[in-house]
Amino acid sequence: MVVGIARYELVLHAPQNLKEKRGIVRKILGRCRERFPISAAEVGHHDLWQRASIGVSVVVADEAEADSVFARIEEEIDRIGLAEVCDRDTEFVHL
Repeated sequence: MVVGIARYELVLHAPQNLKEKRGIVRKILGRCRERFPISAAEVGHHDLWQRASIGVSVVVADEAEADSVFARIEEEIDRIGLAEVCDRDTEFVHL
């Protein structure tokens, strides 16, 4: 069993204030939770309205499967079109 952990740094295109940012981040997280077997939350940059940091975790059989899920999440974020992924850090815990 492998626990995959990823942190996505996002640049948000549209928000003009923190309230709009929260709505965009909520939409991205909701869409990713619906489409993938993950847990996700905003984990950083809470006070910046054009940046966001999203943490994602998944439990799978091997690292390749987790990396595949993380790549598809990045593609989904790009497809939504409200943010751009500028960085992704991943970590795997083997149990």
